Amino acid sequence: MIVITAEQSRELDRITIEENGVPSLALMENAAHRLEEALAQNFDPLQKQVVAVLCGKGNNGGDGLTLARLLSDKVARLYVVLAGDPEELSGDAKINYQRLVEECRITPAREIPLKLRERRAVTIVIDALLGTGAKGAPRGRILDLIRAVREFPEAKVVSIDVPSGLGGGGECVRADITVTFTAPKVEHYLAPGAEENVGRLIVTQIGIPPQLVNSQLEVSDPRDFAPLFQRRKRDAHKGDFGHVLVIGGAPGKTGAGAMASLAALKMGAGLVTSTSPLATSLAPELMSESLDDFTLERKTVIAAGPGLGLNRALLERLMKEVTVPMVIDADGLNSIAGTDFQGRGLETILTPHPGEMARLQGRAVEDRLADARALAHDRNVCLVLKGHRTLIALPSGHVFINMSGTPAMAKGGSGDILTGMIAGMVAQFPSRIGDAVRAAVWLHGRSGELGAEELTEQCVVATDLLRHLPRAIREVA
Repeated sequence: MIVITAEQSRELDRITIEENGVPSLALMENAAHRLEEALAQNFDPLQKQVVAVLCGKGNNGGDGLTLARLLSDKVARLYVVLAGDPEELSGDAKINYQRLVEECRITPAREIPLKLRERRAVTIVIDALLGTGAKGAPRGRILDLIRAVREFPEAKVVSIDVPSGLGGGGECVRADITVTFTAPKVEHYLAPGAEENVGRLIVTQIGIPPQLVNSQLEVSDPRDFAPLFQRRKRDAHKGDFGHVLVIGGAPGKTGAGAMASLAALKMGAGLVTSTSPLATSLAPELMSESLDDFTLERKTVIAAGPGLGLNRALLERLMKEVTVPMVIDADGLNSIAGTDFQGRGLETILTPHPGEMARLQGRAVEDRLADARALAHDRNVCLVLKGHRTLIALPSGHVFINMSGTPAMAKGGSGDILTGMIAGMVAQFPSRIGDAVRAAVWLHGRSGELGAEELTEQCVVATDLLRHLPRAIREVA
């Protein structure tokens, strides 16, 4: 599913209005009708609902005022509250305010219903205070109304476009449902607090021509990589599924290299060789070589870093000599940080957590999306920026948001398992590296979710992810 930014949304509106001849009022009217339909589908019967519509001064407030006009004779009772004086309304919002007053004989108030009995009677609160164009933390009257949303104890909260204040660094509305237009927005997935405050997201269309909606940001959809899990050919052999070499597992960190190796094998690689001395005791199917004397010959994927220790000379050598896909994680990333490394496009896969990402780019991560996209492009790599809603950034500038995962995975070793899973998937599908990486990341997160369901968030450990991997694969296949 395509995701757009606030800037892209405004440009789509502009093109639709100025170049396609659709009046801005028509778009606002369409938005209100789609909102009314969403309310009817989720809160039937509407005629029994007591609705409070909280309206800001801009287009988001205009959507709320237009919706209030449509609801005026369809609900049991309607309250309309403004965040400012009517004279402060701008553009189409002012026109729809006048229509509400003249056609419905409703004059919006400056205060929400003050009696506790009236507040308890409200069943739906419409949050039309701030849209995606808002900058900074809410303040003044807007902040007062955001706080007032909590004072309707029995009501469901429906936000228009985004919960007001989301991503602004301050307080925000906690919505049960968010109705947005044309396509999901970045804030719905990546803003701090999005998961807790967006609620159920409904995407609806208001007349923006579909051919105009393009973006290099998408939500990673398991249906896209489901073909990777079709049944294997009956005459397949181990050589068809690649040979992974995991370089890591130095003394004191042998478990990291061993876990990455086991993950590559469990993910489906035909052969896995590990330099960790613990690997063969963890799984006798693994092969071993020495960290001091391994060979790159006949290996089709290299995974470097889990438990390796800082080794700049080795990573410099690998960056020069490796001609097959390479996954670099953990100490491998720290070993190339501060250098002028360049990757080989999709065949160089980096998997940093935020601290490692900061070392790679020489500063703290400020904007996960912008930073991931820039590093992937500038260093010509496939970047997997780990964390809540992991980002997969391709050298082309395309970025995918991964939606699977759980805090249960915040344990040592989870990243090593991911490194092995990515290497194992790439070994099987070297011509579809982007899809293979996305699949591994999604399965990693989903395995964690399944593990948490069975074991609780506290009791999941990294190797438990591999125990739940088969069920996660079956959900995709």
